[in-house]
Amino acid sequence: MISCTQRNFYVASSILPPLQLPSPMETHFWYVIPDQVKSVSLLNQYMEILSSVERENVLSMPGDHLQKRALLARTLVRTTIARYQINCHVDPRSLKFRSNIHGKPELEWQRDSGPCPPPLHFNISHTSSLIACGVTTNSQIGIDIEEKQRNIKSNILAFARRYFSLHEVEYLSAISDSEVQRQEFIKLWTLKEAYVKALGKGFSAAPFRTFTVHIKTATKGGSILADDVDHEIIVESFDDPKNHTSSWQLALLELDASHYAAICMEIDKGREVGMKVPIRLSAWKTIPLVEDRRVSGTEVVVPIGGLIKH
Repeated sequence: MISCTQRNFYVASSILPPLQLPSPMETHFWYVIPDQVKSVSLLNQYMEILSSVERENVLSMPGDHLQKRALLARTLVRTTIARYQINCHVDPRSLKFRSNIHGKPELEWQRDSGPCPPPLHFNISHTSSLIACGVTTNSQIGIDIEEKQRNIKSNILAFARRYFSLHEVEYLSAISDSEVQRQEFIKLWTLKEAYVKALGKGFSAAPFRTFTVHIKTATKGGSILADDVDHEIIVESFDDPKNHTSSWQLALLELDASHYAAICMEIDKGREVGMKVPIRLSAWKTIPLVEDRRVSGTEVVVPIGGLIKH
């Protein structure tokens, strides 16, 4: 017998239509604001979607706020990924996940349960005030979000010297305005996090000091280009510059005027090696199972670098 919670799930999940797969070099970016999800019955509904292990992990978090954030993160992944199964309805509860050797979660498809599934990749990031999930097809992805007003307790340059490359420290040292320096530090941190997450290694396996991020202003004939072209973002790995630098594309944006979001995705293998194009972004603000609002191309999403502008 289906419980009331489960029955409500099936009704709610039928409201939102299936999703078209991202095109090559496109990222679908979904985010939810925890403070806007207030219904206790909806949160209970989300709990029913999770696996038993995920529920245990959520309930092990200290305090209601952290439990809610963990619940929304797993719900966002499951409900979003399930909607990309265009040929048939997929129950979000049926999705299986595994972790690589560094702990990055990946989809584990059941090959014997029907047609070959789409080669989807995803990554999640969250702060106390926003949770995001990035989705790509055929390309590994890493995303990171940081609050623009993030409090950096120690001296920024001292902190940067511990974790950043020499070039990045010099870049920050040349900024005299303390607020501008703080903002640039957060941008660099967000980009570097997205890069190591795309590699599937994480901070411990790919220390920030082993690579540098360059944010270059696109110019032509010595003049800054018009608004349809933004800054180019380049990553240079000291350990393996040939493989890493030519294989990854980075993008940075401002979200909801309150957060920076960085995306790093693997360059489409069908393209010529080393050929880079800006990432195409489609972004939605969502409350899982309830509503979606497309925000790419609006004032909510402001490209900073590496994105095709709408």
